[in-house]
Amino acid sequence: MTRAPLLYVCVRPQQGAAEAEYESFRLATRLDHTMLHEHDLVREPLPADVFDRYSGFLVGGSPFNATDPESAKTDVQLRLERDLERIAERAAAAATAALFTCYGIGVVTRFLGGTVSRAYPEDTGATVVTVSKEGRRDPLFGELANRFAALTAHKEGSAVPPPGGVLLASNDACPVQAYRVGDRLYATQFHPEPTTKAFTQRMAVYRDDGYFAAHDYDRIASQVLAASVTEPVRLLRTFARTFGPES
Repeated sequence: MTRAPLLYVCVRPQQGAAEAEYESFRLATRLDHTMLHEHDLVREPLPADVFDRYSGFLVGGSPFNATDPESAKTDVQLRLERDLERIAERAAAAATAALFTCYGIGVVTRFLGGTVSRAYPEDTGATVVTVSKEGRRDPLFGELANRFAALTAHKEGSAVPPPGGVLLASNDACPVQAYRVGDRLYATQFHPEPTTKAFTQRMAVYRDDGYFAAHDYDRIASQVLAASVTEPVRLLRTFARTFGPES
C-alpha cells in the first residue's frame, strides 16, 4: 500500500537557495515531484489540512537562528517557528513523522524544553560524526557507518538532547549532532541532503552572512569538493522508505 507524499518545508528566505535545497532533498530521497511536495513556510503558513495530506515532513535549513533574541526576530520568523513547533509536536506524539535539519534542530530542542546556545558552532565544511550506541540500534542511523563525514555550517548547538531525546550522533565540536524523540521525530544538526557541489553553491549565497570569511570561499569550497560525503544521503533514503510514499 502506498502512503501519502512527504512534504519538504522551506524556511529559507532566499528563494534560489530554497529551490536548490528542495532539489537536493528530492534527489537524496530518490523521490519525484509527485512523491515529495514543497511548501515555502517563509511566505505561507502551514495549510490547515497539512497533517491529513502528508505522511511526513523534511525541514530544511535556514540563516535564522533559534537563539536570536525574541525581540529581534521578525514576524515571519516567529510565525514559522510556531508552525515548526506544530510539526514537532505531532511527530513527538507519533501522529506524523518528521526530520528537522540545521536551524530546525534548534527550534525543536527549545520547544521540547532543551537548551540551545552559541557555544557549539561549527565551521563551514565537512565534519566527522560518530553514531552513538543508541544510534547503532536506531532504524535510520543503524544502517550508517559508525563514523562518517557530514556537511555543517551553523552558529548554535546543544550539549545534550532535550528531555525525551535519544542521542543518535555526536562529535567534539557540537555534542548533539542528531537525536530522536519517540520513533517518528528526528533532528540533525548537520545537513543530510546536499552533495558537495550543491553545498558550495549554497555557500556562495551565504558568503557574506558570517559563516566564514568571504575571502576564504575558494579555499573552503575546494576542501568541501574534496570531501567524501555518502552516509547522510543514506539516512534520508531510509527516512523516505520508512515514512514516505514508497510501499
